[in-house]
This record gives sequence, structure tokens and C-alpha cells, in this order.
Amino acid sequence: MAKFQKLTSRSEDYSKWYNELVVKADLAEQSAVRGCMVIKPYGYAIWEFIQAQLDKRFKETGHVNAYFPLLIPKSFLSREAEHVEGFAKECAVVTHHRLKNDPNGKGVIVDPDAKLEEELIIRPTSETIIWATYKNWISSYRDLPILCNQWANVMRWEMRTRLFLRTAEFLWQEGHTAHATQEEAIAEAEKMLEVYADVAENIMAIPVIKGIKSPNERFAGAIETYCIEGLMQDGKALQAGTSHFLGQNFAKSFDVQFLNKENQYEYVWATSWGVSTRLMGALIMTHSDDNGLVLPPHLAPIQVVIVPIFKDEDQLKQLMEKITPLEQQLKALNVRVKVDNSDKQTPGYKFADYELKGVPIRLALGMRDLENQTIEVARRDTLTKETKNLDGIVDYIANLLEEIQQNIYKKALDFRMQSTREVDDYETFKKEIVKGGFLLCHWDGTPETEEKIKAETKATIRCIPLEPLPGHDNKPGKCMVTGKPSKQRVVFAIAY
Repeated sequence: MAKFQKLTSRSEDYSKWYNELVVKADLAEQSAVRGCMVIKPYGYAIWEFIQAQLDKRFKETGHVNAYFPLLIPKSFLSREAEHVEGFAKECAVVTHHRLKNDPNGKGVIVDPDAKLEEELIIRPTSETIIWATYKNWISSYRDLPILCNQWANVMRWEMRTRLFLRTAEFLWQEGHTAHATQEEAIAEAEKMLEVYADVAENIMAIPVIKGIKSPNERFAGAIETYCIEGLMQDGKALQAGTSHFLGQNFAKSFDVQFLNKENQYEYVWATSWGVSTRLMGALIMTHSDDNGLVLPPHLAPIQVVIVPIFKDEDQLKQLMEKITPLEQQLKALNVRVKVDNSDKQTPGYKFADYELKGVPIRLALGMRDLENQTIEVARRDTLTKETKNLDGIVDYIANLLEEIQQNIYKKALDFRMQSTREVDDYETFKKEIVKGGFLLCHWDGTPETEEKIKAETKATIRCIPLEPLPGHDNKPGKCMVTGKPSKQRVVFAIAY
């Protein structure tokens, strides 16, 4: 497929549009290992900006980075029954530690004499190995809290994969904290949810609903799971981040106790929280269009690209005399700017490439512009162009980047608000859920009703909102299925 062959439109086939865009925008591609992806440099650059924004906030809230082993003894996973049940079907297992040459000359084989005494699990998540470690770190209240995060890869053996959204191996961060009291641990889980929402909304321009998961949707082994949920352009929900209050479950499983101020032993209180490269999928599906990526300026690796339009070296030299100081002035304002003055592609090719890759602002300068002291400014979010005077262009660009950031967020928020409806009876729900979007409905709080709805409609409770959504309320009512009392409306959707 040629790079600039028109993308399949979102309205024609949303899934195909997404897959084509990820590949053609040079974000990622399938690897030689089934279900695993190669994140290409441009895609990884975007991930690095997300990483940096998160890491900055983690450190501002007192967290430190550490690293724990990739391999987990199988016996560790056996200690927390609910946890292992949640991940058992997704675990990759290491059974041997050596290969040898095939005596029949057919490459290498697993050495049967190199079988491990205990199988090792490639981490699907690290609670067990970390709490086995924390047992050695904690003896007194003076050792608490422990506020650790790690940036790592994990493996969950997915059978049906899609780049960024669901792959067997993916990148993420996982925070694991230990506290002296239940109140501290709950406050930590809630604080990290706010950090995730801040990055999603103010950096990625993705409006999210903050809430808690129903018991059926909770993280395996958690007492409470907090989450942020986004709505994609096809009307499906995407879980963008989770934060878990683990209670004392893992401390009891690994016998992690501390001597409190009253000289009494008690179990430690725990949290864990994480976001992954799935955020890249959320970013693409929330903002992008039929022309390619649309990147919010706050995380675009290239915020402004400047393309000189020239016929020969002499013209390029004249244009660069104006472009170089402009580039320097923008960089002085911490604008990430690229000057593309190569002669390997035509200006038209470059324009199409930067549009496909979602660069927020494109500036084009030709000889006529130079004579008129003007420059062409193209916005990626609106696909509009205007001619501006070179005088004052630096301040204009700096302000325009913020305007684009806000416009991208507003567009996504408007879409979500238009796609959020209240539904009060089950028959209407069945008709409405196939249209997509968030449905705010009353639910009686039982797993049986939740499972019935999921089985009959494929819709799940995305979250129980922590605060009312704009234009809606959290008042009690009656369950749309059973008519039993309901504490408040919850968010239903079909999800990725």
C-alpha cells in the first residue's frame, strides 16, 4: 500500500482506518513474533513525551523509580488466589534454561536436562514479585510509606491483537506503594487517578470520566479499582488508566508486617496503578481523521515544521537567512520545531507526510513570500491555511499552539457530551447501545444484573462516576432491568 494512498475512511471501516493509520504514520508495525509489535521511532517519540509527563508528575508527588525482575516464580502467583485466577490464562511460562544443537542437524532444540526446578512466569504484572521484595524492606512504621514506580514491559498472552490497543507484550509503568494505614493507601490510589486524568486531559487532550469499577470489572486482587474512561470516535469506550486500592491482600499473602507506633504488628496497606502504550491507541482514536494523525501540541514530537519552497541552492540560501533566526526564536520559547530543507522530496510530498503524521502547525516559505514578508500557516486540527506577516509570527505561533491544544480537547469533549445519553428502561437500552456512546443508566448493584446485560448486549459498566457528568446528576433511581433501588446512574458502553 503506497504511503499516501488515501486512508480507508472512518465511516467506511473504522478498524481498517485505525490499522492503516498506525502503519502509514510510522507509529508501529507487526513483528516476527505473533502478537508482538515493533514501535517505530516516531511512535516511540510520542510515547516518550507521554512517559516524560507522567514521570514528572510521579516524582512531584514523591515517587521514585525502581526496577524488578521480568521473571516471577510460579509459586508467587499461587499465593493470592483471586490475582492468579485473573491472569492465569494469559501467562507465558519459562520451563527450561538452555538450548543445545539438534543431534539430527536441524538447528537447536530445548535441552531436556535443563528443566527448571520451578517454572518462571514472564510478568503479566508485578504485584507478587514486588511484595516478596517489600517483605525484606519493611519492618517498622519508619520504613513506610514506600512509593515505587517502574517503567517496564509485561506479557499477557493475547490471542486477538491490535497494534497499541492489545498486544501480547506491551510497555507500561506500574506503581506499587506500601502504607501504614488504610486511609493513606486510599488517598494514594485517588491521587494517582488524578495524575492520570491530568495527563489525559491537559497533555493528550482526551476528556475522561473518573470513576470506580464495579466488582465484576475490578482488578484481580483489588478491594477497589479507580479508572479513567475515554470515548473513541466510533462510540466505543477505552479504559485509559487504572489505580487500585489493594487493601492488605498482598501483604497477607507475602506476610509483610510492620511494627506500628504502639509496638504492635500489623499488615501493610497497598496500592498499585498503571497506564500503558494503550494510551497511544486512545490518542489516535480520539483525535485523528481521514487524513491521518491529529496530535495535540503538548505532546507532538514536532510542533512546528518549516518547509522552504525553492528551485535551486541560491533560493534556498536566501530563504534560510529568514528561516534560521525564526527557528532559533521558536526554540527559545521551547517550541519543538523542525526545518525540512532537504531536496529529496517535493514540497507537496512533505506537506502530505507532515499532515499524515499530525504535526500541529506547518509553515511554508517561498520566494514570493520572502518578497512580501509573509509566510503560509497551515493548521492540522482544522486543515485551514492563512497568510501571515513575518513580523510578529513567533508570538502568533506560540499562541496558536495553545489554541490548537484547546480546540482539539473541546472537539473531543463536545463529541463525548453529544454521545452521552440517559436511558431508563432496558428495551430502549438495547436499541441505544448499538449506536455507541456512553449510556447513563440505573443499576441495582448486583453482579447477576451486570452479567445479564453483558451477555445480552456486550455492554459493560465502564465506571461508577465519582462526580456528576456535565448536564447529568448522580441521584438515586430504579434499576432499568429489575426495578430495584439504584444509588446512582453508572456508565455503560461497549468497550475495546
